[in-house]
Amino acid sequence: MKRTMISLLACVLGFWMSLWAQDQAPFPAPPEKLTHRATLVQENESGEHMIIKGVVFHSDGKTRYGGLVLYLYQTDASGLILSYAFPNCATKSSTPSADLPQDKAFELRRTAMVRDQIEDRGIADTAVLGAMRRVPRHLFVPPELQDLSYTDQPLPIGLDQTISQPYIVALMTELLELQKDQKVLEIGTGSGYQAAVLAEIADSVWTVEILEPLATSARQRLQSLGFAKVNVRCGDGYAGWIAHAPFDRIIVTAAAEEIPLPLLEQLKEGGKMVIPVGAAFSIQNLILVEKRHGRITRQNVTAVRFVPLVREKPIR
Repeated sequence: MKRTMISLLACVLGFWMSLWAQDQAPFPAPPEKLTHRATLVQENESGEHMIIKGVVFHSDGKTRYGGLVLYLYQTDASGLILSYAFPNCATKSSTPSADLPQDKAFELRRTAMVRDQIEDRGIADTAVLGAMRRVPRHLFVPPELQDLSYTDQPLPIGLDQTISQPYIVALMTELLELQKDQKVLEIGTGSGYQAAVLAEIADSVWTVEILEPLATSARQRLQSLGFAKVNVRCGDGYAGWIAHAPFDRIIVTAAAEEIPLPLLEQLKEGGKMVIPVGAAFSIQNLILVEKRHGRITRQNVTAVRFVPLVREKPIR
């Protein structure tokens, strides 16, 4: 089996290189019958050959996946679809597929994101994995970046802020060990994506964003998508949201130079907080904080890099 796959890959590579030498190389004639479907096994983001399971190839032999035009080339005995893509066919459109319905195409990419970027890195909490599969990340990024919404990277959302890498969102959420009856405070709403993921699991989410344009757009976005359990306020997140304290869980999505004392005070007994701590624009530590019997414990989880926690300027 392994030898067969290597031979097939070598065949495709040679065929690919011969076409690469031609300007505007045409697609070959499609096979007569295209009945294969299934899940992405391996993707080469440079747009070369790929091994695909689960993508439906249409009657003309083509499909689009992740903004690249794919073409059925050969199958082996196990039913894997061996295909290749042309980089010059990549589209800048926010629509990921001309052949699949838009929602279905994004759903396929979201499923692959959870499997390849999150589960394969050890995230095992079924509630977290389910939330990441359900929340449409492409609706929380600017339209011109929707094609990148399920890639393994943070993305800019304006005003020098970012939406976190999917794996980091999942990791921080899993560290909270959320329960269905819990109340969560989020500091740094951004576009609202992390709040939406939290709302899929917890009873209620209270999120604070200091930048008014982001707070307003996040509130509108979350409401339009039906996330009624998320409450958005514009303000200085360093001070938390004392009117609704204490909180079972607190998550901070921007780096503070130290853990804000008001957040520790608003954390319920037995509660947990996840926060990146460190200097701006440098490597920081993701820290898990727990409050038990009035004592605070801190555990370094991993190195991260977040935008700094923005504070209100003092009045002079």
